[in-house]
Amino acid sequence: MAISMQQIKKNCENARAAMERARKGHYAIGAFNIDNQETLIAVSRAAQKLKAPVMVEVSDGEVKAMGLDNIRDMVDNYKAEYGIEMYINLDHSPSVEAAKLGIEAGFEFIHIDVSQADHSASDKKIIDATKEIVAYAKFTGALVESEPHYFGGGSNVFKEAFDYNEIKKTFSNPKTAKQFAEKTGIDTFAAAVGNLHGNYPVPKMLDLHLLTKIRKALDCNISLHGGSDTPGHYFEEAVKIGVTKININSDMRRAFRETLEKVLRDNPDEYAVVKLMPTVYEAVQKVVESKLHSYNSIGKAVL
Repeated sequence: MAISMQQIKKNCENARAAMERARKGHYAIGAFNIDNQETLIAVSRAAQKLKAPVMVEVSDGEVKAMGLDNIRDMVDNYKAEYGIEMYINLDHSPSVEAAKLGIEAGFEFIHIDVSQADHSASDKKIIDATKEIVAYAKFTGALVESEPHYFGGGSNVFKEAFDYNEIKKTFSNPKTAKQFAEKTGIDTFAAAVGNLHGNYPVPKMLDLHLLTKIRKALDCNISLHGGSDTPGHYFEEAVKIGVTKININSDMRRAFRETLEKVLRDNPDEYAVVKLMPTVYEAVQKVVESKLHSYNSIGKAVL
């Protein structure tokens, strides 16, 4: 069912107000990637139980699998069923065209990331694409997120440890971040301070001193991508500093797959897999709940 433009604009107004509250209240809205209906149920139930505002997000792969309009409808249905505050983010949109489709579908948050498709994209290409989406988003009021760099890693479980010294070379620079935000007019800057896409055999470390400098340099919101496999105390400090959006994907995918594999092994004669799924999304729900506690967002939902 198509959502009206009036409702899209109202949703975007609510999303903008939610980010303002998060910044003033020193908490973050959890942004959780969904691969399917089961992960959406897990996020919805965690939000309902903890009365926390949440954001579900999809990147290019999930969009191709489920469709923008279908995702919009599913989120609206579960938002109404569970009585929760929930928004949608188009994560790492690889092109201007894809980002515009997300805006037209009524997504409240749009992450334009042309470096996702072109790791060697020039500064000018990234800035021009971001400015175009910021201008286009004014029609609905959607919040636009971007960054002047490519985020490494991937939303998966890796067997090899990352080299922290190599990761440090991609950290955000406060001065560059400020210039980028001013040139593009973005609502949210995706900072790189040790956060990295993926799950690794070693925990991640966030440079909180650098994050503080970035927060002081910027007027806009700050997000952290690659939040999986990060000790919770870093998030607790990050929200105190002023981060208002934190992304999680790999931790959820790991819980989903490992639990699904177990229930399949334990029930070799059950071919109605739908009967086994509650155990799976309960495992994912626990992951979501643990993050929401670290984000200081419990009880912060506004309905």
